Amino acid sequence: MAQIKISSEQFLGAAAPDNQAFVQDLHNYLLGKSCKTSFEEKKTSLLASYKYGKPPKALINLLLRPRGLSVRIYGENTGQYLDFMQTLPAEMVASIAGAPICGRLVQNTCSPKCSGYDVTIGGQRLQKCRYGGFEFLVTDESSPYIEAFIEHEIKARTAE
Repeated sequence: MAQIKISSEQFLGAAAPDNQAFVQDLHNYLLGKSCKTSFEEKKTSLLASYKYGKPPKALINLLLRPRGLSVRIYGENTGQYLDFMQTLPAEMVASIAGAPICGRLVQNTCSPKCSGYDVTIGGQRLQKCRYGGFEFLVTDESSPYIEAFIEHEIKARTAE
C-alpha cells in the first residue's frame, strides 16, 4: 500500500477515544513550538510526524496501531537530561530495554549516518536503535512522562 496523505483531523478521529485528548493536546503544543507536521496512512498504521528546528529534524512520530497509540521520540540529546531519564516509570524503561540494539553502536554494522542512543538508566546501559529505542505505548502512567520527555528534547534542541 502506498503512503496516503491524511489530515490531522482524520488522524485524531482514528485515535481511540481515551487517547484523543492526549493527541490533541500534544498536537497543539507542538504546533505552538513551530513544529512541521505530516500525516500519512502507512501499510500497518496511521502516522503523524513532527519535525522541529532549523533545518527541521524528526522530533516525534505518533503511530496508531491495532495495539494502541505509540509515540516514537527522537531523543538525540538525552545526555543533557539524564536526571529526567532516571525518573521514567518501569514500563517505559522496560520498553527501552526491549528495543533492538543499535548495530552502529554495538557492532559498527549500521549506516554511518545512523546514531543510536547510548543511555544508562538505573545502572543499566542501554544502546538502542534510533528507530525504536524510545518508542512508548501511551498509557495513563506513561503519558505525562512522554510529554515531559518531548519538552526536555525541545529545550535541549533549542539550546543547540
